[in-house]
Amino acid sequence: MTTTPAPTAPKSPAPPSRSALRDPAFLRLWAGTTASGLATWALPFVLGLAVLHRDLGAAGLGLVLAARTAGFLVAVAVGGVLADRHSRRAVVLWSALAAATAAPLLAVGLGHSLALMTAAAALAGAGQGACRPAFQALTAEIVTPERRQQANAAMTVAVRSSTLAGPTLTALLAAFLDVRTLLLGIGALWLAAGLVPGRGTARATGSRSPEELPDPSPDAPPAAGPRAGFRAEFLEGIREARRHPWFLAGLGALVAVIALGYSATGVALPLISRDRYGTEWVLAAAMTAYTVGALGGAVVIARLRPRSPGWAAFAGLGAYGVAPLSLMLPVHPAVVVAAYAVAGIGIELFNVPWFTATQREVAPDKLARVSSLDFLVSYGLAPVGLALIAPAIERFGVTPVLAACAAACFLVPAAAALVPTARHLGRTDPATRD
Repeated sequence: MTTTPAPTAPKSPAPPSRSALRDPAFLRLWAGTTASGLATWALPFVLGLAVLHRDLGAAGLGLVLAARTAGFLVAVAVGGVLADRHSRRAVVLWSALAAATAAPLLAVGLGHSLALMTAAAALAGAGQGACRPAFQALTAEIVTPERRQQANAAMTVAVRSSTLAGPTLTALLAAFLDVRTLLLGIGALWLAAGLVPGRGTARATGSRSPEELPDPSPDAPPAAGPRAGFRAEFLEGIREARRHPWFLAGLGALVAVIALGYSATGVALPLISRDRYGTEWVLAAAMTAYTVGALGGAVVIARLRPRSPGWAAFAGLGAYGVAPLSLMLPVHPAVVVAAYAVAGIGIELFNVPWFTATQREVAPDKLARVSSLDFLVSYGLAPVGLALIAPAIERFGVTPVLAACAAACFLVPAAAALVPTARHLGRTDPATRD
């Protein structure tokens, strides 16, 4: 005699994930990132005040800022390796302490020793550079996969807000405080950046289940045994990046937009604001519109889930081309400002999915190193582009250079979107994964 099997109880749906913005661990990380951003963007402004007060010459300012950039570029690669070797929380702490130490050294050297200020600026840049890949990897440890896009958008809001708030707050405080005190305040911000964030989870799996982890790299070293040297581990990060065609395509598109688009508009916008419109207002309004647009783009992408996130991201990156395009034509200044707002929106429609995909697809034990490659390209090529664009404008004129750069901004991201795995910034559609 047969019996009717008892019906199985339906599986209860998984409880909705709590917002990343209500997670105390993430809020501490966000606060630390905000403090580091304020300190980063306030420093050039404070040093500019030192020039106005004749405590630092224009040539000295250039040397100090160049030393900070050099320190950043060297340390961002070192920091990526260290953050994959050791506790990412510890890397954030020690790199922020290094930047905090640099602030009083800058104050002591101000008006007395340009050599000391240069060395201190290099130390400040090193602290800034070492903490960036560690912050990026620590986000993946603290935040679960389904909340990372929202978390990365919140991080972007912190960074973009700092670009506005850092110089603005510094200008307000400068009415009451001298330059040395402002430098000490920057050191206090770096202390907060190092001390406020909490610990992440175990780095072996981050916050992902074993099913969600990417396939191990064929070049990965065995889990046990002595660690490889620094150079070997850095090259291991490069090999991991090469496993992801969408990542390499994205880096190529970033090269075009940053080294050509950013640099061309950075040189041409002040000239056109002065010569065509006869006012500095267009320069200030366009740069403000770009930052405000980026903030708006981050808010939108925090909740937006396109069916083809990679294609949407590369379209956003390509939207930067409207900025040089607007500078080519004798349009109303409002058109230039609107174009910069569109460019700002687009850049965050790229950045947030890009960071989220990197955290999802890259092997967790190599995430900081791969992130450091991203920052090396993003920050390292900007000075190269600036150095090349200015002579090109003198040789060929503003309009042809802007036209070439606008074309590169449109075409290179479009070509990157055609690379295999670029459509979803991964091997499969993230929406289909359990």
